Amino acid sequence: MNDRCLIPDWNVPAAVHALVTTRSGGYSSAPYASLNLATHVGDDPMIVVRNRQRLRSGIRPLPADPLWLEQVHGTRVVTAENWREGEKADACIARKPGLVCAVLTADCLPLLLCAEDASVVGAVHAGWRGLSAGVIEASVAAMAMPPASLLAWLGPAIGPRAYEVGDEVRAIFCAQDAAAQRAFVPHRPGKWLCDLYLLARQRLAALGVQRISGGDYCTFSDADRFYSYRRDGVTGRMASCIWLEA
Repeated sequence: MNDRCLIPDWNVPAAVHALVTTRSGGYSSAPYASLNLATHVGDDPMIVVRNRQRLRSGIRPLPADPLWLEQVHGTRVVTAENWREGEKADACIARKPGLVCAVLTADCLPLLLCAEDASVVGAVHAGWRGLSAGVIEASVAAMAMPPASLLAWLGPAIGPRAYEVGDEVRAIFCAQDAAAQRAFVPHRPGKWLCDLYLLARQRLAALGVQRISGGDYCTFSDADRFYSYRRDGVTGRMASCIWLEA
């Protein structure tokens, strides 16, 4: 990892490329300093354009502009080949080389997926709402590959020692799967510390996805590298990008 991006550490085919930006290396001023890539958080739109240009031509140049989504904490998956600007979705998959799938996060979990034969890749935005609604299940289904042939990487998200949720969130997950109880630790009356990474791993494993990497970060506690909505409120967004070699 350098100060501007990190490269996922997972054993994928050579044709699969991925990166996650940090908050460093851009043009935005506080509270968005500095590589904010989101247009919906109140940052100067022209500065965001410059930041996106910096991403495109950066340390690991992209083959094309990312296919940005209007994320709504849902389960809709779009294919990169049919993508249109303004798509309301929380996941994107690509089978054609040179198309860059991307999701924006600042505490929610960015999940990257690829097939072992490099025939398809995907990027998923998975906060607790999307996770509980089934965005991972929808994304794996859309890839139309045997789950055991998929590889998954869990990108920077809020960590299990920082993510406090209420009784209602725990109840939703535990009603769906009793094993989800392991992802919640009592914190204070009516509040729990939630392990978003564990919830994602459980859902992937239940689908039959066996090769799962990542999940070693905490956006909340690492203010030098990552944006965190829970920590700062008004803040920027990082991008998690994945594509097949053009």
